[in-house]
Amino acid sequence: MVVEVFKTNVKKEAETNYIIAVILNQFPDYKINFDLEDCDKILRVEGVGLEPENIIDHINCLGYTCVKLE
Repeated sequence: MVVEVFKTNVKKEAETNYIIAVILNQFPDYKINFDLEDCDKILRVEGVGLEPENIIDHINCLGYTCVKLE
């Protein structure tokens, strides 16, 4: 199991629900959550065989910024 953490520019809860639905449509076994209270608007994704680039591409295609945190 791999956990990746990303910085985003997502601001609203409604946006998070949409983004999570889009990612789960492609990767149904991932566990995904946002922390909008954090200054970096954190996105956490947990899953087997997780490729950070795939998550970043999906978020970017939806019009949001997404950067992997080290």
